[in-house]
Formats: sequence, C-alpha cells, structure tokens
Amino acid sequence: LPEEILDAVSANLCILKSPTLMRQADGRIWGWEGCCDGEGCCFGSCTHVWNYAQALCHLFPRLERSLRVTEFLENQDDDTGHQAFRSPLPIRKNPDHAFHAASDGQLGGILKMYREWRISGDTGWLRRLWPRVRQSLDYCIRQWDPDGEGIVRQPHHNTYDIEFWGPDAMATGFYLGALKAADAMATALGDDGSGYRELYRKGRAFLETVLYNGEYFHQVVQREGLAVSLKTETEKGEIREVLEREGPPYQYGSGCLSDAVVGIWLAERAGLRDLVDEGKLLQTLLSIHRYNFRQDLSAHANPQRPGFAAKHDAGLLLCTWPRGGRPSLPFVYSDEVWTGIEYQVASHLLSRGCLQEGLEIVRGARARYDGTVRNPYNEYECGHWYARALSSYALLEGFTGVRYDRVDRTLVVGRHNARAYRTFLATATGYGTVMVEGDEVRLEVVSGTIEVDRIEWRDDA
Repeated sequence: LPEEILDAVSANLCILKSPTLMRQADGRIWGWEGCCDGEGCCFGSCTHVWNYAQALCHLFPRLERSLRVTEFLENQDDDTGHQAFRSPLPIRKNPDHAFHAASDGQLGGILKMYREWRISGDTGWLRRLWPRVRQSLDYCIRQWDPDGEGIVRQPHHNTYDIEFWGPDAMATGFYLGALKAADAMATALGDDGSGYRELYRKGRAFLETVLYNGEYFHQVVQREGLAVSLKTETEKGEIREVLEREGPPYQYGSGCLSDAVVGIWLAERAGLRDLVDEGKLLQTLLSIHRYNFRQDLSAHANPQRPGFAAKHDAGLLLCTWPRGGRPSLPFVYSDEVWTGIEYQVASHLLSRGCLQEGLEIVRGARARYDGTVRNPYNEYECGHWYARALSSYALLEGFTGVRYDRVDRTLVVGRHNARAYRTFLATATGYGTVMVEGDEVRLEVVSGTIEVDRIEWRDDA
C-alpha cells in the first residue's frame, strides 16, 4: 500500500490509546473530542465529530456498538426522539433536551447503526434497538423536513457549531443516507420502510438538481417561510446591515464545501451504494480538490486557528467560494484546515480511482506532522489526539475497496487503484490479510474466523 496511507492510518491509531477515549467499568466507551494539556476538551462522545472516526468500528466493533447504545437509549428523549449529541460521564440517562439536536450527528447515528449491523451481523441487536432508531429518524423528519420533501430545510445545528438555514448538500446527504439505511433495516426486520423510501426518492432528485451547480453540491440559503425567523432588531450598525442584506450569518451558500458529501461518504462506509448520481458526486469531489487544496498556504488569510496549517504548508481548506458569493460572515471555521476532513475527502477520492488527487491530500497532511514542527502522533483540532483524525482509517478501504459484510458473509474487493495489493482486514470475528493479484483473491486469517460465502468485485468501492 502507498506509504502515506500506511503512515496516516497507523500514526492516528494512537488516539485510541490516548486520554481522548475512556472506558467505563461496565465496558462502555466514552470520548472527548480531543484533549487539552491537563484536561479533556469538548465532552460527551460528540456524535457529529465521532461520525468521521472509522477505526474503532472495525478494530473493536463491540466497543463501537456501545456508543450506539448510549446514543439511542441514554441520550434520546423517550417522548420526542430528540438526541442530546453529548453524553454525560458517568454515562446515564441524559435529562437535557433543551438544546439543538445536531442534524449531522443524529442522522449519522442512524447510518452508523446500519454500519454496526453489517459489521457485526447481529440482527438480534439491531431488532432490540430498532424502535429507538425509528423514533430518532421520525424526530429528524418532523424537525427538519416537516413538509416531507426529502431534504433538510429548517435551521439545523451541525459540526461547525452553528445552524445552517435552508437546504444544503451536507445535511441532506446525511438525511438521504439515513433514509436509505432505515429502509434497508426496516425491510430486514419485516417492518414497513416505504415512507422512508419515498422521502429518499424526492430528496435525491432535489439534491441532484436544485443543490447542484454543474461543478459541486452547495447550499440554498433561506430566511423566509421557516419555522423560525431571523431576528435583526437587537443588532446594531454594520452587523444589522449585513444580516438584513445577506440573511442568516455563518452559512456557506454558493461555496465549495469540503464536507459537501460527507454524509454520502459515511453511508458508503456503512456499505450503502447508489445514493446520488455518480457523475455529479465525482465532479463534486474533483471540484473540492481543485478549489480547496493548496500546495502552499503563504498567500491564504486565516483569521481563526492558523496553527493547523500555515505558511508553506499544504492543506485542504474547509470551504472556498470559486464562483463568488462569499458571505460577509461565513461559518467561522471556513478558512481552517482539519485533518479529519482531509482524510474523509481523500478516501472518497481514492474510492473513485482518483489516486493522484487523494494521495496529494494525504501527503500534505502528513508532511505537516513530520516531527519537525508538529508531533507525528498528535493531529490536533480542538485539542490533542483529535477524534476526527480517525477518519484516516477509511483510506484503507478507499484505496483497496476491501470490506467485509457479515450479514451476507461477503468479501468486497476493488481494483480501481491497483490490480495487485496486500491489505489488513479486521472484522467482528477475526482479522487477517487480503491479497489481490489480478483476478485472484486470497484471504489469510491470522486470528479468529472470517466466513466468506462469496467475493464481490467492485471498482467504485
């Protein structure tokens, strides 16, 4: 495998042994987002941050499943389905349901339920939690899609610590993935998922038309006709003028957002396919690389946290506005570089055979953490050993296409980047090595068992 992939994957596994992650006496996992020098940073196994982390679910799937139990049993309101996206410690029933639900976090949890089911093969576990999963998705529909359009339109909180107003590709991608996952889970359990199927159909059509500008998926900012209204009366001077002219602050609008298709990425990591038009998805990924990746950031102005990437560093910006229309007050992190998003985009590019573009992003990230300026074993964001950087584990699947589905006992392999390779595979029942040489596939199980009934070739894995 390419050296930069092995470097990015292996170095970031230390996050699992850092103070970022804790384990209660009952065995359940609880995590910070990252760590300050003397204390944790941003508590509560934050759902929208841990969406990106792809290592724990494969290496220690039973521990990952404990996070889903916390989300759906402890953090979810029994009456409404609202999820608190941060869990208290010790883990217990969360009484605080007054703050926003996180759209990407709560919808992402439904996708991760599907992922954990396919990894574990434990349909009994899925059946026990399914009523809570269904309640959660029904809450999301009532809260953000009350008109049944298949899109996230109402103001919705997200990982950028603000609310997006109006339909946007990032949240709608999570929604489409959650709807498709729920339909599949319902069908497997003998429940009716047809309502979710119809919402998905409508939402996909909207994403592929209204939210696509010919180069990438974007946001249509909305201020009228929503359940809440934008209040400007208390603002003064220039701020009030900006809000009255441009609408809600902290949006991305016509921008090229590196997270534009992160929901689609997570759905694919869960094993779902054909969520959106393949040509438009690929063009969006290539546009993200084209517009947001910088080989040298010397000319880039970042008023937020430039220590993540600066001067002659290379990096992938969170958002740019190549077609104009940058808001006066864009979302506050837009000029920053986060490794967790870099690896998300890189692995998605690799999954489409965009080898040069994907590896270029990975090389840029790891060059910043080569030990001369930054610690190679501590990719930070909001604190040290930041959990989002565990998205790097997805580079293995992105490059090789290799994944194992225990429900169908299927080994998926790809040849979209190389016709010969050797890669590591961890499953719920064992681990080993997969070797591909042309049309030949060989699985060497080192520990446990991995039962394979069939091999599926997939060149867009």
